[in-house]
Amino acid sequence: MEINSIEQYQSKIKETIITEDEIKAALKKAGKYIDSLYDGKPILLVSVLKGAFVFMADLCREVTVPCEVDFMCVKSYFEGMSSSGLVHIIVDLEKDISKYHVVIVEDIIDTGRTLHKLVEILNNRNPLSINIVTLLDKPDCRIADIKTDMSLFVIPDKFVIGYGLDCAEYYRTLPYIAVYGDE
Repeated sequence: MEINSIEQYQSKIKETIITEDEIKAALKKAGKYIDSLYDGKPILLVSVLKGAFVFMADLCREVTVPCEVDFMCVKSYFEGMSSSGLVHIIVDLEKDISKYHVVIVEDIIDTGRTLHKLVEILNNRNPLSINIVTLLDKPDCRIADIKTDMSLFVIPDKFVIGYGLDCAEYYRTLPYIAVYGDE
């Protein structure tokens, strides 16, 4: 996809479904949820790149208990339009997570296959606990048996952009979530 003008760029933004203010309010609730996990042991927020980086940046500022942040980048191989569930780690964590409560910070969960495999990988590293906080959840698309501990927003099965989510690397910088469309 090549964008040749601002008009072409803007024409793909069809409908705002979650506003910037709604995201800010939900972030405060998510920060309090993560604070509630603290029991004197460290919390490690793990952002799944690239899509969750905006969410992670804002979320970690809402957490008031001691926490650390780290990043993983995983690539899921696809067969057609759905993930095969095979996960290749491109960027791994830099530390031993066995003394941490791990909170996976995810941008969107649809089939759940990639996240299911990621949780399996991290569980094998013996963290104190694993929790999943996701910005967006599409439960109607779920194939894998994975549940979040906190979903900020449940959305219908539409292709969405903004707030870190992209289409061909564009639209990540939008401060809201919108439906993307080619029509």
